[in-house]
Amino acid sequence: MVNTQTQPQRTRQDSIPQQTTTAPSETGTSQFNRAEAILTVLCTVFLVAGWIADALNTPFWFHTALFLGAYLTGGYVGTLTALRALRERRLDVNVLMIVAALGAASIDYWAEGATLLFLFSLSNTLQTYAMERSRNAIRALMKLRPNEALRRAPDGSEKLVPIQDLQIGDRIIVKPGERIAMDGRVSAGTSVVDQAAITGEALPTEKFVGDDVYAGTVNGHGVLEVTVTRLAQDSTLARVIQLVEQAQTRKAATQRFLDEFEPRYAIGVMLLSLVALLVSYFVLHHPWDQSFYRAMTLLVVASPCALVISTPASILSAIANAARSGILFKGGTYLEQAASVRALAFDKTGTLTLGKPRVTDVLVASQVLGEKWFDAEFFRHLDPQGPSTPERISENEMLALAASVERHSEHPLGDAIIAQATVRNLDLMEASEVSAVPGRGVMGRVDGAWIQIGNKRMMESSNQVWPEPLRRAAREFESHGKTVVGVSRNNHPLGFLALADTLRPNAKTALDLLRAQGIRRIIMVTGDTRRVATAVAQELNIDEVYADLLPEDKVKLVERLAQQEQTAMVGDGVNDAPALAVSHLGIAMGAIGSDVALETADVVLMRDDLMRLPYLIELSKRARRIVWQNIAFALTVIVVLILSVFAITLPLPLGVVGHEGSTLLVVLNGLRLLRGK
Repeated sequence: MVNTQTQPQRTRQDSIPQQTTTAPSETGTSQFNRAEAILTVLCTVFLVAGWIADALNTPFWFHTALFLGAYLTGGYVGTLTALRALRERRLDVNVLMIVAALGAASIDYWAEGATLLFLFSLSNTLQTYAMERSRNAIRALMKLRPNEALRRAPDGSEKLVPIQDLQIGDRIIVKPGERIAMDGRVSAGTSVVDQAAITGEALPTEKFVGDDVYAGTVNGHGVLEVTVTRLAQDSTLARVIQLVEQAQTRKAATQRFLDEFEPRYAIGVMLLSLVALLVSYFVLHHPWDQSFYRAMTLLVVASPCALVISTPASILSAIANAARSGILFKGGTYLEQAASVRALAFDKTGTLTLGKPRVTDVLVASQVLGEKWFDAEFFRHLDPQGPSTPERISENEMLALAASVERHSEHPLGDAIIAQATVRNLDLMEASEVSAVPGRGVMGRVDGAWIQIGNKRMMESSNQVWPEPLRRAAREFESHGKTVVGVSRNNHPLGFLALADTLRPNAKTALDLLRAQGIRRIIMVTGDTRRVATAVAQELNIDEVYADLLPEDKVKLVERLAQQEQTAMVGDGVNDAPALAVSHLGIAMGAIGSDVALETADVVLMRDDLMRLPYLIELSKRARRIVWQNIAFALTVIVVLILSVFAITLPLPLGVVGHEGSTLLVVLNGLRLLRGK
């Protein structure tokens, strides 16, 4: 059931937030990661040597010195982090681990403390490695753009120059198999270009003169000459990298909660361990060493390492997965919000449809009218003022006449008529005295005959009489949301052309998948007429239609929808920018190279592909499931280990293994989001 509504005109002016980002440097982080890995290896050597020395009954000072080496190497990074936390007057898991290790050493449990620091160091190293895998999935984009390009000088000479030296308007040569170094427009040559790095699309795209190409994409079999349209730092690839780097620093709501919860939880763990120590020693009268050992074990197993890492491991992996598929989330918050969306509001033109009209029907008079309508004597009483008797003509002849005149017009409908004539391989004729009549159509002479192509008003202004069967057929096409254009020759009706904005491929399939994923309401918001909007909505089985909307009307409507339930707005990111900004989740579609879309939307689909939407929703829901799996698992392990400390006096080494093992498992579970398309 399609609910068609027209919104009254409102006035409102919304500002579009602008953002600037700077991609962080990786050098310091990479060096730190290598140092951490080396220290973990050294810790392993000292720990194993200490175990062997202890088993061989070497002097106490000797194997203790080896364990001390394990302390220094395994605890170095954790100690620096713990000191930084203490300077900021907060507690975290690093403080808890270092305190536990020092406590074990104070009661001569050097082997256990060294084991704790080794596993803690190994866990951190593996966590860092795992997290870097998700980041590297994006940083690999940086390697896609060549550092040099072959520039063609005005005198025709060619020289290899750094891309930083290229200016807008320069021409570069891209040979077969090479990566395109700069954003630009094809000025010579044809080829196919693999745009998967930017858009995620599997199949290469044909490129002709006048088409845009993007840095980081791969040229196919042809040689292209490309005119540079953006500087290196402003290319689509550079902005994609910046956006994803920024997204990785914007935490999801769950992650922010856990980050705020961590210091409070750490204080609670410290207090719990202190209470356990005091109760065990002063109330239960257990030996000091035993009481202290149990308190240190409790300190280890209750630490929230797995809990804290559970969310970022999953969120970063999902963001990286989406980016590889041409979907840019601007932060973990938006990834979480996508999983909660229950209503999707779509712009029509350029989003649900291609935004380019095409000829859908060519109907000549002889296909509709009986013989009597071509009899001048029969027609004379209907047309006393002029000879508007219909003429017989073939579809291709009428289309060629219309296209010959429209070739000199700049109207989008004219482009569609010419495109249809091209598809049919029709030969066009020379037209003269061509003139456009605003709001009506275009006219001109072809082979001496006066050809008119236009709407009903144009034909009526020429006193033409179109038979009722033709008018009835036109009304039938109009009822399906099509635009009807009449064609006449010397005031004799020839027939008409029906044009319509074409639905995007897979549009209905995409909407059906979205409904299956739990989207309860699918809404169309458009500035087009109610008749056209209703026809499109019926074809796509859209729940609600709001037509005849100005941009400010869209904003008011989306605000109202957002008050009712979690609503995402899907548009092209240009005229829909204000509506994208006020929705819970703004999704810009087909935004490759679009500044407004990249700046305004919360999620950017780099391709004009509606099938990216079900993938986006499914990925966000999968990420949410894995996040909560990790949280539930981490909490369960903590509870089981704490109970084990009191019930069976869990040994510190087993507590360490259980604690660090759970941390690694949640990281690996989160990394599953890197897989799959």
